[in-house]
Amino acid sequence: MTEQNGPFKQHWKNQLHEVIFEADTPWGKGFDIGLLIAIVLSVFVVILESVSFIQQEYGELLYTLEWVFTILFTLEYLARIIIVTKPWKYVTSFFGVIDLLSILPTYLSLFVLGAQSLLVIRSIRLLRIFRILKLTRFIGEASLLGDALRASREKITVFLTTVFTSVIILGTLMYLIEGSENGFTSIPRSIYWAIVTLTTVGYGDIAPQTITGQTLAAFIMILGYAIIAVPTGIVTSEISNQQKIRTNTASCPHCSAYGHDKDAIYCKKCGGAL
Repeated sequence: MTEQNGPFKQHWKNQLHEVIFEADTPWGKGFDIGLLIAIVLSVFVVILESVSFIQQEYGELLYTLEWVFTILFTLEYLARIIIVTKPWKYVTSFFGVIDLLSILPTYLSLFVLGAQSLLVIRSIRLLRIFRILKLTRFIGEASLLGDALRASREKITVFLTTVFTSVIILGTLMYLIEGSENGFTSIPRSIYWAIVTLTTVGYGDIAPQTITGQTLAAFIMILGYAIIAVPTGIVTSEISNQQKIRTNTASCPHCSAYGHDKDAIYCKKCGGAL
C-alpha cells in the first residue's frame, strides 16, 4: 500500500505543479489568469478602503473581501511550498518573498492598525502576466536587465559612495558660506539642500543669498546633469556585454525558478533537472 502511495503522491504533486507553476496547459493558464484577476480585485479593495466615504458605507464588506482574498492567497502560498521539492528555494526566491509579503499585512493588521494598506504589494505579483501570456521577449529582456544590474553593482556602489561624499562636502561648504541667517541652519539641512540641487529636483525651500553661495549652487546644478548620466552609462555598458538572453518560460519543479536559457537542461539556481 505504501509503495503504491509513493508514485501516486508524486504524480499528484507533478500534476498540481503544472497547474500552479506552469502556463503551458489550459488548466495552468486558467489558474494563473484567475489568480491575476483575484490580485487585481484585492488591490482594488485595498484602494477603495482608503477612501473615507466608501469606507463608512461599505467598510464591513471591504473588510470581509480583504480576508477572503488573504485566505485564498495563503492557501495558494502553502500549496506552492508543498508541491516543490525544495521549498526553501521557493520561499527565498523573488516571487516567493513577494507571495509571502502579499498576505502578511492582513495578519499584521490584527496587531498594527493600518498595516493592511501594505497589501498593494500584491500588485507586484502581476509580473507573472509576462510568463502567462508567453511574452518571452519581455522575460528575456527583464532577465538581461537583471544580469546587467548585478554585473554593475560594484561600479554603482563606488559611484553612489562618491556622490554621498560629494554632497557632504558641498553641503558643509554651503553651510559655512551662507550660515543660519540664510536658511542653512545646520550641516544636515545643508546636505539636504545639496542633494536636492545635485539631483536637479530643486524644491526651492532653501536658496543661497550670497554671490559666493549662488556661484557654488550653479556649479552643483551643472554637476548634477553630469552625474545623472553616469549610472545610465554604467548599466548600458553592462547590458551590451551580456550575451545570454533567457527565453524559457518553464518553471523549475524543484525551486520554481524562472528565466532559464532556452536550451537549459538543469536549473541555474538549484541544479535540478528541468
